[in-house]
Amino acid sequence: MELTIVEKGKNKIKIEVKGETHTFLNLLRERAWQCGCEQASYILEHPTLSYPKVIVKAKNPVKVLVDSAQKIIDEVKEFSVLFSRALKK
Repeated sequence: MELTIVEKGKNKIKIEVKGETHTFLNLLRERAWQCGCEQASYILEHPTLSYPKVIVKAKNPVKVLVDSAQKIIDEVKEFSVLFSRALKK
């Protein structure tokens, strides 16, 4: 994954996300909503000629994205533990 900040303002950030698909972007968008943003979305202008861009509007959009990423990390760790336990049964 490679991130490029396309636009950054006081209440909005837009980042280009190279190497990811709808699966991750939908997850990130959903977690951003859970972290209290005003808007969270992503766009893919062209399926083969552009990279998706995530747009977050919030009082502190950088914090929303950091908190969203941490939520995803925590969920993946929890899944890993639960999956390991299930395999041992």
